[in-house]
Amino acid sequence: MKYDNLAIKIAVEVNKVGGSSFYVGGYVRDDILGIPNKDIDIEIHNIEPNVLENILKQFGNIEKRTVGNNFGIYNINRFNLDISLPRKEMAIGKGHKDFDIIVDPYLSLKESAKRRDFTTNALMKNILTGEIIDYYGGLDDLKKGIIRHIDDNTFAEDPLRVLRACQFAARFDFDIATETIELCKNMDISTLPKERVAGELTKALIKGNKPSIFFNSLYEMKQTEWFKEVFDLKDVKQDTVYHPEGDVYEHTMSVIDEASTLFPTGIDNPDRYLPFMLSALCHDFGKLNTTKINNKGRICAINHEKTGIPLANDFLDRIYNNKGFTRYVDNMIEFHMKAHSCFNNKAKIKSTNLLFDKLLYPTDFIHLAYADSIGHNIQKLDNKQFNMFLGKAMRENEFLINRYFNYKDRKSQPHITANNLIELGLKPSPLYKEILNKSWNLHLKGVNKENVLKQVADTLNGQDKRVLLDLINQKELLESNEINDLEILL
Repeated sequence: MKYDNLAIKIAVEVNKVGGSSFYVGGYVRDDILGIPNKDIDIEIHNIEPNVLENILKQFGNIEKRTVGNNFGIYNINRFNLDISLPRKEMAIGKGHKDFDIIVDPYLSLKESAKRRDFTTNALMKNILTGEIIDYYGGLDDLKKGIIRHIDDNTFAEDPLRVLRACQFAARFDFDIATETIELCKNMDISTLPKERVAGELTKALIKGNKPSIFFNSLYEMKQTEWFKEVFDLKDVKQDTVYHPEGDVYEHTMSVIDEASTLFPTGIDNPDRYLPFMLSALCHDFGKLNTTKINNKGRICAINHEKTGIPLANDFLDRIYNNKGFTRYVDNMIEFHMKAHSCFNNKAKIKSTNLLFDKLLYPTDFIHLAYADSIGHNIQKLDNKQFNMFLGKAMRENEFLINRYFNYKDRKSQPHITANNLIELGLKPSPLYKEILNKSWNLHLKGVNKENVLKQVADTLNGQDKRVLLDLINQKELLESNEINDLEILL
């Protein structure tokens, strides 16, 4: 890491005055696993706070964060290092923040590590010697792939650790120790601030190797209240021809796992990773209220995409309350079935052009469609079934990508602009918006620019129609690619 040299320099100065310096927490865990981690935590033992401050000032201006009644965490400006003194935490209430925190520079290494939540997060690494210090079996748990709490009493003091256990399990594809699951069953997470819940869910969705583990673990712990809409999908049956993996919950879990693999090449903007994953999570919420058996004896969920939007909104508002996320997810849910129907029905280019024009992020939409098509629990499929679903998903994906390029090409072709209306002699009015909207739709359908306005005129009524036809007959349309701000209204 680029900050290792600075950490070593600090450790050398600390050593000169009798102190010791250790990498701690997730940085040590991830270093052992070979996972890059930009968040570096350093813990300094056996020196007074003022001595540490004087050392750190040699390397730049320092920022101090209060821990309890003391300055316990330091950061050197411009460097992504958190440097702390050892501390003890004692619960003084039932809430997530109800702790009395005491900074103790001379706390033993073992006691300092004990305050951490899981054995794999309690590992320490001496900065100067490279020695790994492991008091609670973290190395063995890393090797076996287990998330295990350290101490019953200290762990139970912080209900957020229930979600953290599930989040870590999802990130690393680890199992949670049976004793940890049992302890979590009896912890109350209802009082957690939604921001902290959102934080753990976010990590599970965008950092998770298998995000489904987050929800499966919570279900095993009987901790479902924050994610009611997700767990309500359990036992909502599906047609086994299209969904041999099982109920809607099983399908949703498979979809989010597939969706998480699409980040490197699929979603081109990191700011959209989370809303994309939330779309995958929420896309079938509507099946809860629409699933029934039709007159042919088949299970169906007609219009589930429409009825799912209010449920998704309730879920997103409760946890994130982010209008941008909600707008993104609503758009993806509303149209997600169109991807499959366009492919299955071999829709004409004009139909897919109109579809893509309604989407906020067409490429994200295509990737969601792929995750939805391939979202089957592989373990429940034989080779024939798997190859069938994979082949269909790939053909659908190719179809949508090709149509998207057709759409982009059509958008770039000459089309009616507000300037053209002005050139015709049409006075600016609210009619502009209607004409431009209808013109644009006809353009996407493949109608030549010269014929667009005549067709638009036929859609108007009364005086508006007569005025527009008279103007068209009097003046020849000018070829222009100039884009006017009024087109934003489309």
